[in-house]
Amino acid sequence: MKKNVLSLIILLLAGLMTSVGFSAESDASSSIDALYPGLTSGGLCFATTGELPENILLKSGALEITSAALDEEILKSPEAAREKLKKNAFFVLEQMASKQLLLEAAKQKAAEAKKDISSTAENDLLNEYLRGQVSQIQATDDEVTKFYEENKDSCGGATLEQLKDQLKQYVGKEKQQEAVKEHIRTLGKRVPIILAAGWVKTQAGNANDNPVNKARSSGKPSLVDFGSTGCRPCDMMAPILADMKNKYEGKANVLFVHVREEQFLAARYGIQSIPVQVFFDASGKEVSRHTGFFPQAECEKKLAELGAK
Repeated sequence: MKKNVLSLIILLLAGLMTSVGFSAESDASSSIDALYPGLTSGGLCFATTGELPENILLKSGALEITSAALDEEILKSPEAAREKLKKNAFFVLEQMASKQLLLEAAKQKAAEAKKDISSTAENDLLNEYLRGQVSQIQATDDEVTKFYEENKDSCGGATLEQLKDQLKQYVGKEKQQEAVKEHIRTLGKRVPIILAAGWVKTQAGNANDNPVNKARSSGKPSLVDFGSTGCRPCDMMAPILADMKNKYEGKANVLFVHVREEQFLAARYGIQSIPVQVFFDASGKEVSRHTGFFPQAECEKKLAELGAK
């Protein structure tokens, strides 16, 4: 349940934009998600590809992001991180577009409410807008009880009654994050976003060069545990993963991703708390994820459901 602060978490995205002036198919079969499964689960999931003017990588209404603007954004990062960012340029672009589209939506919301935002900082405007999107979502007592039972071993012997208020707040925040993530993921179903087809094809090849995506494309079910050393429930998962890796050799992929060493990869998969166990079927599709310590019997049950025995 330990929180992990990630420097490259994809910005949350919502809002309405006007139609674009370039042609592209808008059905789900031509979306980024359909063309390049597993490339992203963020705001560009349902964007489409098309022919754009030279050096324009993305267009959504009045918003255009050029290759020069992307290069400039990468140069703002520490020199040691630039090569990794170049390899993951698709996600840098996604972050840039997310922020700009979200700001536009926040400004539009403020204008509708006749609110003066002339002295409001961008981050404050974004945070206020996002809070407004999910403020009514809360955890139920049943959800809190279920979470406690699944994570009892990492609660230090405290009872449900002792932790109930704290856990209700925690689970509620998790639900809010998931609700906003889903709203972002389906953005392209509501707003037209077009990406340069050739550029995306190149970036898809670059972005898939990592252990998680290689496992997903192996044709076997996969269990990926995102965690860190020094985190009690993460350390409790370590021997389970080691045993399962040997047990399922040739049948399923079992791997561990250290989120502090692979911050960008963790951000791509939306990891905000650790440990998180993510299960993928043989086609590479994510079918479920669990936050916190997960007993070996439960992990094996999930893999069995995916055909690994």
